Amino acid sequence: MYKYNKQLVEDGAFDVIVVGAGSAGSTAAIAATRSGATTLLLERLPFLGGTSTAVLDTFYGFYTPGSQSKKVVGGIADEVIAGLKRYNACLERPNTFGAGTGITYHPEYLKVVWEQLVRASGCRILLNAWVQDVIKEGDRVSKLVVATKRGLIHLKAKYIIDTSGDADICHYAGLPYELAGKESPAQTLTTTFKMVNVDMGRRKAVSKPEFNALLAKAAETGLYDLPRKEGSDHITPVPHTTATIMTRLKSYGERDGETINATDPAFLSDAEMEGRLQALEYIRFLKEWVPGYEQAEMGSFGVHIGIRETRRIHGLYRLNSTEVLEARKFEDQIGLCGAPMEDHHDGADTRWQYLPDGQCVGIPYRTLLPQGADNVWVAGRCFSADHTAHSSVRSMGQCMAMGHAAGVAAGLAVKGNQPAQAIDIQVLRKQLRSEGAIIDE
Repeated sequence: MYKYNKQLVEDGAFDVIVVGAGSAGSTAAIAATRSGATTLLLERLPFLGGTSTAVLDTFYGFYTPGSQSKKVVGGIADEVIAGLKRYNACLERPNTFGAGTGITYHPEYLKVVWEQLVRASGCRILLNAWVQDVIKEGDRVSKLVVATKRGLIHLKAKYIIDTSGDADICHYAGLPYELAGKESPAQTLTTTFKMVNVDMGRRKAVSKPEFNALLAKAAETGLYDLPRKEGSDHITPVPHTTATIMTRLKSYGERDGETINATDPAFLSDAEMEGRLQALEYIRFLKEWVPGYEQAEMGSFGVHIGIRETRRIHGLYRLNSTEVLEARKFEDQIGLCGAPMEDHHDGADTRWQYLPDGQCVGIPYRTLLPQGADNVWVAGRCFSADHTAHSSVRSMGQCMAMGHAAGVAAGLAVKGNQPAQAIDIQVLRKQLRSEGAIIDE
């Protein structure tokens, strides 16, 4: 049995603290601990997985779309899938928009899989812990101020991996970033929901174009609030249950002349409530218009609203959309992405731009290194990229690849007592390959 460690919630020191336990953070924590670093994983929710367990139920980015499906993510990510398979809790299916094969899973089982892998590595976990501030010493973040049930605590670390999704550590440390919505548009927000008691035979008889045509006709009646005129409902590992990505809520606005987005508490609170109301409209549409849903009912909302981007750091390198579309490769790449650029903009549809058939863009290590800090990495959707490039590389498969790289890099930095920028990139790449990561085509 796992024993409660009192020292964990007192002022403590670690080699590495990982902030945020989503696909990037949990993977980073496993990798850093296996590399020999004493590691603590902090998570504001009462379970691991972040978006993977609180919002969605499908890993994308593991495979390229196109004429042939090619696997481009491996390593620790493969262990996650193996854990799900032990519970018979996942399946592969084609993406309804042509973004490649997705791995759909049962999020409740995934919570346990993440916990098992992280704890087995020897990493310590602190749930219900929300970082409120940082303490810096020069160009180093030396302490985190963390809110817990017993109050604020200080936690020391030699190195920090920011996998908060919102670049919270970089924000508190005053490191440069782009606020999504200020310099370029921001991807919209989505409240996910599941439907139960669906007649799958009748639902499968309705094609994707026919489904979208029904959405458009229902919206034209003026009786429904359906801002998005296309969407997806897909099978899950649970019979007669579908999961959806249909709702669309504005992701940024302006207050007193300043841009705000889902990092603003009031904006986020309003979006959470509006999203659930909008979801009920899409549920009403499904039940009244789509064959197979006549006797269906809502099973659940996502734990919180789905957020695609809020802050994107200015790293030592910034990936751009031209490089993605050209499937550019880099000497310091630590992962691959073949997913299309998927722009969930304001309006009725979604814009897609595809890479050359079967090809991938490399993910440079430098995109994980924020400017102005010697001991911080980022991984996940707050990495350094422009708005459009980000819409490709933010898939959860790539988040796991980035997390794996950041964790191994942190372990190397601990051993060499080096800044994050100084580790030997070829040593990092060699170590990732030895652990099953796929970093070159």
